Amino acid sequence: MIRRPTRRPDTLRVAVLAWACACASAAAPVPAAQPGLMQAAAVNDAPADAPPGDIAGYWISEKLDGVRGRWDGRRLWTRAGHAIDPPDWFTAGWPQKAMDGELWLGRGRFDEVAALLRRSSNDDAWRAVRFLVFDLPGHGGPFAARVEAMRTLPGAGAPPWLRAVAQSQVADAAGLQARLAAVLAAGGEGLMLHHGAALYTAGRSEGLRKLKPHDDAEARVLAHLPGNGKYAGMLGALLVERADGARFRLGSGLSDAERATPPPVGSLVTYRYNGYTGNGLPRFARFLRIRTPAEAPGQR
Repeated sequence: MIRRPTRRPDTLRVAVLAWACACASAAAPVPAAQPGLMQAAAVNDAPADAPPGDIAGYWISEKLDGVRGRWDGRRLWTRAGHAIDPPDWFTAGWPQKAMDGELWLGRGRFDEVAALLRRSSNDDAWRAVRFLVFDLPGHGGPFAARVEAMRTLPGAGAPPWLRAVAQSQVADAAGLQARLAAVLAAGGEGLMLHHGAALYTAGRSEGLRKLKPHDDAEARVLAHLPGNGKYAGMLGALLVERADGARFRLGSGLSDAERATPPPVGSLVTYRYNGYTGNGLPRFARFLRIRTPAEAPGQR
């Protein structure tokens, strides 16, 4: 049985977040015929010495750990454009307008939602699913107006599995810290920050930001796993082992140079991750660096 390690307290980067807030822009809205989804930029990508920004201008919601879905007025689709086929009663009475949202069972239950979508429609299993709406792609107005429109969606709450995501605002960085800490303490992933002036645009937008803490940890390299495709003849992934004996692969984050000359078997490497999967393994684990003998664990 894999023992889940104790999670370290997360250090919040308020200056980083404030820089992200200052970057919001309102670009042209997506035409109705365009199926592209709006994507968030990560706050953690910003420089640490960034100037403060307009945190109060953002609407804040919890980042949900589910499967993203788009309702086109008649049918549900995945982010990748695959049809989702829930029971007919699940979407009965939904508005005939585009809705961007999340199929959600609860915090930490992503794997269950994903597994449900791979199976044929099952009425009993779908009764626990909620479609939580966080945007209206075809609205045309700024996000502040879309929030009001989502709060008055026809049919939202009746049936109970169609609801708008709760959106709120904070006055300053201290309020944002408190909101993030509360979500993390409840088992959530992080926050989504959507600037009130931002229009719905396809692709990654500076007007939509995700704030997720990350953790660093160490593991020992057990083996070099060969690569395929463009990595043929190079390292594909590192098989590593955590101090508690749990084993997993590290493939993301490795440069071509590191794949050509990988960390030696037996060496310690530092990896970065965002929380844990249901079985206690690091989620979105990616290679960061080789840990030198002079480094103490958690030093950097």
